[in-house]
Amino acid sequence: MLFHPPKNPVELKIRHLNDAQKQRREDLMEATQGKAALKQFKKVMAKKAKQALKAKTKNKKKNTDNKAQVFVLDFDGDIKATAVKHLREEISTLISTANKGDEVIVRLESGGGLVHGYGLAAAQLVRLKDAGLKLTVCVDKVAASGGYMMACVADKVIAAPFAIIGSIGVVSQLPNFHKWLKNHDVDYEMFTAGDYKRTVTVFGENDAEDRAKYQEELEQTHELFKHFVNTYRPALDVTKVATGEHWYGEDALKLNLIDSLQTSDSYILERMEDNEVYALYSRQKPTLAEKLGLAQAAEATLSMAVDKLPDALARFDLNSRLNILK
Repeated sequence: MLFHPPKNPVELKIRHLNDAQKQRREDLMEATQGKAALKQFKKVMAKKAKQALKAKTKNKKKNTDNKAQVFVLDFDGDIKATAVKHLREEISTLISTANKGDEVIVRLESGGGLVHGYGLAAAQLVRLKDAGLKLTVCVDKVAASGGYMMACVADKVIAAPFAIIGSIGVVSQLPNFHKWLKNHDVDYEMFTAGDYKRTVTVFGENDAEDRAKYQEELEQTHELFKHFVNTYRPALDVTKVATGEHWYGEDALKLNLIDSLQTSDSYILERMEDNEVYALYSRQKPTLAEKLGLAQAAEATLSMAVDKLPDALARFDLNSRLNILK
């Protein structure tokens, strides 16, 4: 793929959802009504397809606009928004091949994470709109914090009735071991150049000035978040919803955080009635070890070992001082 080095190749798979749905429908009909009913059904569908093709040819002669194609992408976000490495590839492919007016549906699931990670993910979605493509984001479970930063970019945001929406805020937390080190006669020294190269620390003693400066940085990040949301959803009362709270789908609709209530499955089926719908999936190409199952076995062993560690130790990371959209 375009943005991955040869040592980490990524492959893109495309699935025609109309054909997949048709095959499932035929399988179910054959199982429940028999082969005779299926044969009759295929005749009817073939006739409709012939009529549709004839109408399409006629429209081309009249120079009328062809029906837009619809493309489906998936984004399942973790705290670092690592799925953006695949999202950028899929979007670059669409921009280079899709026609203006085509629609891109992003099935988005994320509770948020690091500011820079989700900022990049949101910027990738902006590329679709800049290319003249229609963008719809569907949320079935959660699009909060950084997830909502991505969702608000869309021309239309659709959410399931009990999906979690909003949480426009910023949080940062980190442990401090200064007292523990002091009790054990352990000195901690840190050298910096620049007044604010480091404010609050994990091992040093944090004073009121350090905390005030760090809080100021959080507030600045929050203001950027609110400005971003207001840019793409100007009808939204950002002051009212940028409290860090989240809402379920029905309440989110009343607050104008979303545009309608519907599951992604229902919306995609509607689009399939009159459009050709394609799902794009990109993944890292499996190595030989993965193909043989060796990598999975090693990963399972490592997971068992990690599970035995205290949860706080397993999650501890010096990156914890980075701001997180929340």
